[in-house]
Amino acid sequence: MSSIVRFGVSLDKKLLDDFDKLIQRKGYKNRSEAIRDLIRESLVEEEWESGTEIIGCITIVYDHHVRKLSEELLKIQHDHYLNMLSTLHLHLDHHNCLEVIVVKGKSNEVKSFSDIISGQRGVKFSKLTAATTGRLLV
Repeated sequence: MSSIVRFGVSLDKKLLDDFDKLIQRKGYKNRSEAIRDLIRESLVEEEWESGTEIIGCITIVYDHHVRKLSEELLKIQHDHYLNMLSTLHLHLDHHNCLEVIVVKGKSNEVKSFSDIISGQRGVKFSKLTAATTGRLLV
């Protein structure tokens, strides 16, 4: 079991006021919870940059009427099957699809996979969202 450590932080008044407004909008009960989440977010970013095994999601919106795009996206996914855990595919309207690909692997492999997808003609939006396996966080 971890022990709680209290420490003081000095901030500019306006910065603290802005932070308080932010944590209120996000529904935090107190500053400590918000600061813990900011620290964890930074640690997850560092985990992604370190090259360790990571987990995340690639979210894409694309026009499935673009010639051969659906086939190319499927080929790319097959080429990176070791990094894929699951996919979710939704038809947004007659032309557009949303796909969420849950990915896991070395950060450089996952980033490369995401970059290849985002570079395809007809992909309107692509974002790799970093998550963590949780092993390095308390």
